[in-house]
Amino acid sequence: MIDNKELIHDLKEKAKVLRRDVVLSMGVGVAGHLGGSCSSADIVAALYFYKMKYDPQNPRMEDRDRFLLSKGHVAILQYAALAEAGYFPKEDLKTVKAIGSYLQGHPDRLKTPGIEAGTGSLGQGLSIGLGMALGMKLDKIQRKVYVLIGDGEVEEGQIWEAAMAASHYKTDNLIAIVDRNGLQANGKTADRMNSAPMEEKWKSFGWHVIEIDGHSMEEIVDALDIADLVKNKPTVIIADTVKGKGISFAENVVAFTTGR
Repeated sequence: MIDNKELIHDLKEKAKVLRRDVVLSMGVGVAGHLGGSCSSADIVAALYFYKMKYDPQNPRMEDRDRFLLSKGHVAILQYAALAEAGYFPKEDLKTVKAIGSYLQGHPDRLKTPGIEAGTGSLGQGLSIGLGMALGMKLDKIQRKVYVLIGDGEVEEGQIWEAAMAASHYKTDNLIAIVDRNGLQANGKTADRMNSAPMEEKWKSFGWHVIEIDGHSMEEIVDALDIADLVKNKPTVIIADTVKGKGISFAENVVAFTTGR
């Protein structure tokens, strides 16, 4: 367990900033994925401001960690993190989804600095991340690939194809993070396609599994550090979260899955 109270405090504050900027970038009366952005904010804060190596002045630096937002519909959260990290001016967050803006509803690597892949067609991000992880091994780049997945997204078959392949190729530089907030667009995930028992499923596919409270910054940081030590198999961090966390009237409310 990490014993750095100042670091944990600073990361919690960063997560608050990200949630605030998500709300500000959406604006009033605009549809957007508020719930899923807020449930992942603590995880994304820990990745960008504790764990990952990157350079906002050189977004394509070869020796960088990669972050893939497989659940690309919550792009506003990644935009908030990228702006806070210095990739582009925070004022530009006000242009999200505007015609001509480089900050659109789903990530676009050709337009937005810091984006690794176009995502949002659910189920594809882990496959892309696996390809990157294997390529980095071939190029002897000693960095990690982090892929954030929604718990509704694990209903997609391609997730499990990628999971099987990642284990087969012993991609220990690949870390998947499942945002298990229990809700998807049409209701509870357990009612739509029950993926439980999730831990056992990932273990059976040959992954190292870590289960955490996705809003405990201490547990998030510890899990990311533990993942660095795992050898010869990929790691999945299953993070139990609350949809809309930090916004009282949106917490655990399906309607805020899309902001409508």
